[in-house]
Amino acid sequence: MKYLVIGAGSAGNVLARRLLDAGHDVTLVEAGNYDVNPNIDHLNTLGLLWHSEDDWDYYTVPQPGANGRRLHVPRGKVMGGSHALNACIWVRGAREDYDNWSYNGCPGWSWDEVLPYFKKIEKFDGELNETRSDEGLLDVCSTYPRHDLQESMVQAAVEAGFPLNKDYNSGNPEGISRMQLNIRDLHRFSTFRAYILPVKNHKNLTILTGHRVTRLLFEGTQVTGAQFLKQDGAVQDIFAGATILCAGALGSPEILLRSGIGPAHELTELGIEVIADVPGVGKNLHDHMLAPVIFTTTQEISVPEAAPAQTHLFAKSTADQLVPDTQPIFFSNPMYSQGYPGDMTGPDQAFTLMAGIVRPQSRGELTLTGADISDPISLDLAALEEQTDADALVASLKHCRTIGRQAALAEEWGAEEIWPGPQVTTDEELEEYARNSVVTYHHQVGTCAMGQSAQSVTNPRTLEVYKVSGLYVADASVMPTVPTGNTNAPSIMIAERAADFILSPKES
Repeated sequence: MKYLVIGAGSAGNVLARRLLDAGHDVTLVEAGNYDVNPNIDHLNTLGLLWHSEDDWDYYTVPQPGANGRRLHVPRGKVMGGSHALNACIWVRGAREDYDNWSYNGCPGWSWDEVLPYFKKIEKFDGELNETRSDEGLLDVCSTYPRHDLQESMVQAAVEAGFPLNKDYNSGNPEGISRMQLNIRDLHRFSTFRAYILPVKNHKNLTILTGHRVTRLLFEGTQVTGAQFLKQDGAVQDIFAGATILCAGALGSPEILLRSGIGPAHELTELGIEVIADVPGVGKNLHDHMLAPVIFTTTQEISVPEAAPAQTHLFAKSTADQLVPDTQPIFFSNPMYSQGYPGDMTGPDQAFTLMAGIVRPQSRGELTLTGADISDPISLDLAALEEQTDADALVASLKHCRTIGRQAALAEEWGAEEIWPGPQVTTDEELEEYARNSVVTYHHQVGTCAMGQSAQSVTNPRTLEVYKVSGLYVADASVMPTVPTGNTNAPSIMIAERAADFILSPKES
């Protein structure tokens, strides 16, 4: 069997490797190039990758919930995808995330059913138990050198009353914890480096870089492959027995829409021939959101050996939440928000307690602005559109301010808040600050959601796209709701499950 895997990001590399291991011919196609940019290796320079040639460099439409600001949305356009741009934070999420998927129309996706796949992925260097494994291909590192400031952040959170969680990947993430990272020898270790690089020269593997999908190819409603625009301007058709989209929560729905799979009325208005009326394509878009609390120090902050963020907190915005709905992440450097009115600036000698929400209620959409590949997508995250999201972010800002004022930071490091600053005191002022400073946490999901409703795009039992054949989606776009925490680990888990679905098809 010949397979075409589109997108060499977190999911695509995993799926290509598993199909290759099973003895199949695989063509892995990536719009970007190889990960040769030296800034990819070191997590301390990840900000330099934004707006680079390795970044799709998306922007949202003006966001009313963010006081009309357009938010930058970095996405990896390189072998490794966004795993070559992100902070390599390994988070599975909460048990309840997956049990909720299973309960709401995605049978087979409960915590107990996905846990074996997480274990299959991981080469974990920490304490092993019934939930962890060290036999996988992807390094999950907990024993890297810890920065003194980051350790003080842990202590400050404990002083503020938050429990210490020794393994937030156990199914219960609540509390302050030390991050587990995808690094090897203190360098980024993406799924490209873990899964594909060791078999790069395999006789059954073809890797094509600099190839962007223009549309899928069909015989009726049977997908037979895809057409690509190469960097030199040439067009190439690639045919396969099955095609798997792993282009991410923004790339996969764009490809479907340009190919005539999506809401029929929208496609017709753009002059795109409708192959299948699948109204949920591009809908249900949602994302985690962040807003910074920044402190200067009287003590010098050295450059961390491993990563700028090594600590995070999972906390409830209100006591009646079932699971944490906020995830502040703590940086050893200042993270001034782009696009803040009047500019957000300050000294380099500062650190950030980055407030964050991880169970947003707001829902946006991705649509096309035209039928041609040169016509950009329209991206609406609906950031803080629902008041409950703004309220949760304000609660997270308060948590961060409280932690920053504890002795472990205020006394030992001389921490002093400069953003939002001591002049901001009321909830109303904090909400205004949140709307002016909010940025994406780079965790878009949901645009090809699996499920069994009229808005579902993919079959949860197979990950095939409804109303066509020979086409699968396996990436963050199929998540019906975003998990509690970073989405890289769940995306990789989805790819591992997709490989099993494809290689061992069952009655759907």
